[in-house]
Amino acid sequence: MTQPRLGLPHLGFGVGLRNVHLSHIMQHGAGADWFEVISENFINHHGYARHVLDRLRETRPVVMHGVSLSIGSSDPLNRGYLAQLRQLADDIRPAWISDHLCWTGVASVNSHDLLPLPLTEESYRHVRQRVAAVQDFLGRPLVLENPSSYLQFRESTVPEWAFLARLAQDTGCGLLLDVNNVYVSAYNHGFDPEHYIRQLPADHIVQMHLAGPSDCGDILIDTHDHPVPSRVWELYLLAQQLCGGASTLLEWDADIPPYPALLAELDLARQLLQREAPHTLPGAGVPMT
Repeated sequence: MTQPRLGLPHLGFGVGLRNVHLSHIMQHGAGADWFEVISENFINHHGYARHVLDRLRETRPVVMHGVSLSIGSSDPLNRGYLAQLRQLADDIRPAWISDHLCWTGVASVNSHDLLPLPLTEESYRHVRQRVAAVQDFLGRPLVLENPSSYLQFRESTVPEWAFLARLAQDTGCGLLLDVNNVYVSAYNHGFDPEHYIRQLPADHIVQMHLAGPSDCGDILIDTHDHPVPSRVWELYLLAQQLCGGASTLLEWDADIPPYPALLAELDLARQLLQREAPHTLPGAGVPMT
């Protein structure tokens, strides 16, 4: 379960690098196999967090995860942002660079939200061209994540899983399968999350995200502030079985627990994949589709 894909390595089990944990990590060690950093937090930033990152990357792989690429926007690609992204990559040498299948702004205004696309043939051609241009500019494969969503466009004619699968196959980009986002969107829109996962090209999945959403009654919200629920663990196990192993990243961005508790939650993923026939799954308290 350690074969590289798209020339990218299998990193093991990682966590997002967050400010509240920096002191603990510096005093007690990394704990995780690798770290994911939010790209925008380190562009032109050379404070204490960058010092910790530079120390960590001496012994641990790092991945850059962005939220401002806006690959689906009708605005021209932001070449200034891309240049900053490339410079950061040159400096910290990440295993890969990822972002989301979404748009974040229009008319040069950044909403700071990961907004869903109308999934049409016209949209597909637009995104395909932009992915190719970004990969050429960065000189490396782009890894794209499936977003969580709370509405769908009436104009959409292509399922999200088919859109992503075709995009990966046509451009050679990698996929970051956010299992929690599949679960959230499936619950909100009423589709089968297992079908979604089975339709993705397994050989393009280089990373998976795990997280816990919030139950708001009629919808789930991707808040990254709960333990991973049992249904997400089920979907994660299915995805790992289908793709033969991909790097795992635990996201936790609000009500962040102490670092040892975060590592304990991450270790559940490791334990789950080591079991041949698990009788029970970790996680509870969030509805199952």
